[in-house]
Amino acid sequence: MDLTILKKKISSYKTPTGKLTKVPDDLVMDILRAWEQWTGPALGFYAEIGVSSKKMAGIIGRGKKLKRDGYLHDSDFKEIKIDSSSGQIVEFPPFSGIELLWDAGKVIRFSQVDMLLDFLKKVA
Repeated sequence: MDLTILKKKISSYKTPTGKLTKVPDDLVMDILRAWEQWTGPALGFYAEIGVSSKKMAGIIGRGKKLKRDGYLHDSDFKEIKIDSSSGQIVEFPPFSGIELLWDAGKVIRFSQVDMLLDFLKKVA
């Protein structure tokens, strides 16, 4: 994540006195990821995001705790399936094509556009 965007996100949780309050877990994890990717000195990171090291110590510690406890960020989660016969990992959903939502919430899947067009011609 770009540090200027992170700085703007953090600033929305600052009080008028400069204290950070009610920082959500998603933002804490973004801060932790940025901290882990930072290669320069620590003071440079704090200056870049516009906070002091004292304010960030608790937040980075909270992020490390969330990471240890298995917190999953929504964008990081990817559902997979394991084929029971071969033991291979199959990405979910394995279908790649066109899905049409039909009456009563029924889903009709077409692997090719030509099949969809034929179906629509017959139904019309």
